[in-house]
Amino acid sequence: QVQLVESGGGLVQPGGSLRLSCAASGSIFSINAMGWYRQAPEKQRELVADITSGGSTNYADSVKGRFTISRDNAQNTVYLQMNSLKPEDTAVYYCKAAIVAVTPYTYEYDSWGQGTQVTVSS
Repeated sequence: QVQLVESGGGLVQPGGSLRLSCAASGSIFSINAMGWYRQAPEKQRELVADITSGGSTNYADSVKGRFTISRDNAQNTVYLQMNSLKPEDTAVYYCKAAIVAVTPYTYEYDSWGQGTQVTVSS
């Protein structure tokens, strides 16, 4: 019942910027941590950044100082501002949210977006 819809991917030149958005909808009581992951061709999926419900953030070393994760709890939305993009940032980016449901009982599960392509090339 929960769906994560991503937007903002595309083609950008090295040094450029993109902002990714991911909005969660459906049967949601609350959302704990949210994060962005990416997977390049022939590579494992890796964590890019995540953020707790209270706003604490964590970044992969490869993106520190260039990317910023943020969230709007009222809109159940997480963002990833990507600056100074490099060709090695090229990947499919996936949104993840830890969903808290209360029916039929209280539990938490992970929901994933469909992925959005980010290509950095001149």
